[in-house]
Amino acid sequence: MESITPYLFFHGNCEEAINFYKKAFNAEIVGIQRFGDASMPVGDDYKDKIMHAELKIGSTSVMFSDGAPHKEITPGDNVHLNISFTDETNLRLTWGKLSNGGNVHMDLQDTFWGALFGQLEDKYGIRWMMNYQKAE
Repeated sequence: MESITPYLFFHGNCEEAINFYKKAFNAEIVGIQRFGDASMPVGDDYKDKIMHAELKIGSTSVMFSDGAPHKEITPGDNVHLNISFTDETNLRLTWGKLSNGGNVHMDLQDTFWGALFGQLEDKYGIRWMMNYQKAE
């Protein structure tokens, strides 16, 4: 396991939130990827929304997204913890332990960004995103 990073989801106002936190923390926007830049099919009204962005606050990265258009974003459940793994076996072992008694939101699967990825909520209500970037 490399790192655990907070991932914040917003209901259509992600760009506004990033700029707010950038100013509040004197932070740096590392990158922004919009839904229209990816191969994920979305309506024209959602193409400019943020699929993934990273803000560097001191030595900490915080990730942001408007979330998929079909997903409801509710304050209180819009914070996830993203774990970046360096080993697929470790990801699968951790996935098995955290999903036990929990609720899988997205099964582990290969993604268009070249990773093995999944999302779950553990038995304590904590939401996890797990990512293993495969070698190219």
